[in-house]
Amino acid sequence: MTSGDFEHKHQQRWLEYERLVQQLENGTLPPEATQMPRRFRELCVDLSLAKSRMYGSRLTDRLNASVIRGYNVIYRMRRVHWKHLLTFVTVGFPRIIRREWRLFWLCQLMFWLPFAVMLFSSLHDIAWVQSVLGADGMASMEQMYAGKDQQIEYLRSEYGSNFMMFCFYIYHNVAIDFQIFAGGILAGLGTMFFLLFNGLHLGAAAGYVNYACNPESFWSFVSGHAPFELSGMVVSGMAGMRLGLAILKPGRLPRVRALAAASRLSLPLIYGAALMTLLAAAIEGFWSAQRIPVDAKYAFGLAGWILITVYFTLAGRKGDHET
Repeated sequence: MTSGDFEHKHQQRWLEYERLVQQLENGTLPPEATQMPRRFRELCVDLSLAKSRMYGSRLTDRLNASVIRGYNVIYRMRRVHWKHLLTFVTVGFPRIIRREWRLFWLCQLMFWLPFAVMLFSSLHDIAWVQSVLGADGMASMEQMYAGKDQQIEYLRSEYGSNFMMFCFYIYHNVAIDFQIFAGGILAGLGTMFFLLFNGLHLGAAAGYVNYACNPESFWSFVSGHAPFELSGMVVSGMAGMRLGLAILKPGRLPRVRALAAASRLSLPLIYGAALMTLLAAAIEGFWSAQRIPVDAKYAFGLAGWILITVYFTLAGRKGDHET
């Protein structure tokens, strides 16, 4: 293939690439921006072929200049993505929580009310708690929370390392959050069920530990990661209920379009819940299961609840006209 044939064959693709680079350099973000990495790789291959076949400096200089421009654009896009993430965490996410305050308190109620009912029922009739946990659940609680030393030995034998605990907790917590969110597609009934179920189950677990196990080993273990894990669960519920409301009250839109619009509104909530779940898993794997003084664990947990409250209440309020 001659230099002219090579240029003629790829000319249209190069022109499309150059137009895309020009748009990105001007600050425009067209829908084709997602194709930029693939187009950049293709151009790098073209440049390599042109050099190896010695097609001349005119062609290789043009391709080389285009590759440099593309590299600079991709590098800038990566920096912008990190900036967007930081802005989302510090401003966007807490604003969305405040804007959806009705869903926030509804989901809080659906989780914490059954939790409190099961926890306090253990003080009067443990049979309710036993019926929720079942024989296997009670045996698991007794094995893990018999005492602080036994708890560490159990976790080490079960998971092997802090990193494996971290990985397991990510898998476990993300699965719960996804169930809560996806349940919204059933007109919100699935989301309500999973929030109520988790509230009942965790309340029963806490009540049974107070009744039959070592309460200190349980509360000191969960205190550090609970603020972030349980808040992430509630935020996932908000996203699921947003889907459910789109089905129940689509307004003037067809239900399919209303559901699509609600999905876009739910995405920031899911992103935020995922970040909180990731943080909770890191704390659970690398802090909660360590031999750390109980008072320090309780202080850490209290600080976590204060941080969550201040973050949702005050973060991003400057110039906030939506709340």
